[in-house]
Amino acid sequence: MTPHGIGLRREDKNPWERRAPLVPTHVRELIRRHDLSVFVQPSEIRVFSDREYTREGAELSENLSNCKVILAIKEVPISLIAPDKVYVFFSHTIKGQKDNRPMLKRLKEEGCTLIDYERICDGEGRRLLFFGTQAGQAGMVETLAALGKRLAYHKIVSPFAEIEQPYHYGSLVEIREVIRKTGWSIHEQGLDRRIVPFVCGFLGYGKTSQGAQEIFDLLPMEEIPAEDLTRFIENGDFSAHRVYKVVFREKHMVKPTSPGTDFVLQDYYDNPQLYRSVFADTLPYLNILVNCIYWEDRFPRFVTSSSVRDLFSRERIPRLQVIGDISCDVGGAIEFMCKVTTPENPVFVYDPLKDEIRDGHEGRGVVVMSIDNLPAEIPLESSVSFSEALKGFVPSLAHADYDSDFASCGLPPEIRQAVILYRGAFTPDYEYMQEFIT
Repeated sequence: MTPHGIGLRREDKNPWERRAPLVPTHVRELIRRHDLSVFVQPSEIRVFSDREYTREGAELSENLSNCKVILAIKEVPISLIAPDKVYVFFSHTIKGQKDNRPMLKRLKEEGCTLIDYERICDGEGRRLLFFGTQAGQAGMVETLAALGKRLAYHKIVSPFAEIEQPYHYGSLVEIREVIRKTGWSIHEQGLDRRIVPFVCGFLGYGKTSQGAQEIFDLLPMEEIPAEDLTRFIENGDFSAHRVYKVVFREKHMVKPTSPGTDFVLQDYYDNPQLYRSVFADTLPYLNILVNCIYWEDRFPRFVTSSSVRDLFSRERIPRLQVIGDISCDVGGAIEFMCKVTTPENPVFVYDPLKDEIRDGHEGRGVVVMSIDNLPAEIPLESSVSFSEALKGFVPSLAHADYDSDFASCGLPPEIRQAVILYRGAFTPDYEYMQEFIT
């Protein structure tokens, strides 16, 4: 085994996954400054070519058996899990996700160490490695592209029809230029009166929402406070040459069940059972809804099947046409988001009157975009951003003593708290996960 050898495995979960955990220029930096050897599995779809890595000093190798630490983005196929390795990737296991339980079991059986990027946090619990911004950016483009096709289905001409899915473009720079061009068309020609005022609602205000808003803000946008939305619509003081943005926080989406009780954010987090969703009152005012909010089963759902059914019972074609579920929680905050989609088949239509779905943009109901690996559609920017955050941890990962016990291995605290398995045993913070594989 090569001392301090780091392996970069190719991504093979699906043909859309072109990201890399480390980019070539950062590989060169690690090799030259930290006495590391980097081995890269060849890939025909990775956004960076094999030659770009070898030119920076990496060694191309199909076999990563001589590497102690193996970096990836997505899950490692069960058949390719090697004994005693240190695997670092997004495992999607900490909630007991059923699809990944067999992988978790195999990692344990093979005596592997599993480190999950999602759990690498600073002293205040803030994640340090994430693709949230890029998910938001790509998700917003997907949502606008879906809107263009949906409006065309209703025979409404709009500049949104010119927007393609993100993977059609060479870079985020090119995407921004296309969105700006769309914005100029809205500014000059206006939107069809049937979709005016055009209002986009954002659930959440974190990194993912910020990424989505960054794309939307390239249009001729005016922000409306959530508290003023109803008044704004009823006053009629809006323009066909602008689009409108509303960012919803928790206080706008839920209310205490007890009359006369004020909303308190921390109390909502601590006692969500004492709150109920009131977002159904807002849905009639939105043209598109972008869901970027973290959700767990203990919280009330924000968009229910019944609330959308009410919309379509009152109007044949309601204002709300597209939901971009960037958070992509099946059966989560959006109750009827019942399946994950792909860039190849990005949307389905939910018919609330029949409680049925069909793939594509056509038919009665609301279009739902629920792609689960959106950052892969802008692989260049996603990889560069992630690699910039990851590279500082790589020397510690490479130089740690994995032959010692967990307490003495030398990993920094940010990494230690992300170690789910250590040499085939669950670490103290993750012992609860044993139930997922027994």
